[in-house]
Amino acid sequence: MKKLKLGIPKGSLQESTVRLFKKAGFNISVSSRSYFPSIDDPEVECMLIRAQEMARYVEDGVLDAGLTGKDWVRENRADVKEVTGLVYSKQGLGKVKWVLAVKNDSKIKSVKDLKGKRIATEAVNLTKDYLKKNKVNAEVEFSWGATEAKLPDLADAIVEITETGSSLRANNLRVIDTVIESTTRFIANNKSWNDSWKKKKIEQITMLLQGAIAAEEKVGLMMNIRKKDLSKVLKLLPALQKPTISQLSDKKWVAINTIIDEVLVKELIPKLKESGASGIVEFPLNKIIS
Repeated sequence: MKKLKLGIPKGSLQESTVRLFKKAGFNISVSSRSYFPSIDDPEVECMLIRAQEMARYVEDGVLDAGLTGKDWVRENRADVKEVTGLVYSKQGLGKVKWVLAVKNDSKIKSVKDLKGKRIATEAVNLTKDYLKKNKVNAEVEFSWGATEAKLPDLADAIVEITETGSSLRANNLRVIDTVIESTTRFIANNKSWNDSWKKKKIEQITMLLQGAIAAEEKVGLMMNIRKKDLSKVLKLLPALQKPTISQLSDKKWVAINTIIDEVLVKELIPKLKESGASGIVEFPLNKIIS
């Protein structure tokens, strides 16, 4: 049987990735003692790889495909096929940023002030590219971790990844600029992408993952409504497309099925009830496939 070797990011993205795959219809079981999670798809073989290394192993063909950040694809200078972007992170839906930061009391106000200074970061190539773009000559050194703690004694500035900025604020740091914004990418080995079976399998998986992301923070609503009240109810409903309207056995009534943002529900349902809707049912969604 043909198999697709798929890299699952180990570390901060692991939990959210496994959860996303579950919504997409794949059950991945991770053991604390193994780097080879099981998945309920006999055509897929998973391996846990740190996001920082994923692009390199996909480029080399050790893996057919994998999930990692756009930042690490750029950092590794990896020649891979970027199949699609998947906007999710360890704390939910959204992007992460690599930012240039200094101590609050630092005299450094802009990237131009870093000429001849030292910058500590895990993303050396990203930082060098940023400095080159801004025509600034500075020393960039690799940081093995605890990068925030290196200011101000071991470095003049840092380039660090952040999602909410809370860690930077807690360490009394000030953001000068954003180096790069990044989202998760589903990447593929170029040779694997040119294999018709593997390409089709990758496209099927990405379609389901995108559908699961599209369903995040949305719910379905079903309700019954008298035809005479239909226009009032339709004006209240924001929908991806026009709501589905079905005739009920009682010719005076119809059923409506639609999708809305979950945050709107608490205000919308009372208004629907006031406008004549009955039998209102809210239900969760796993996937929305366009």
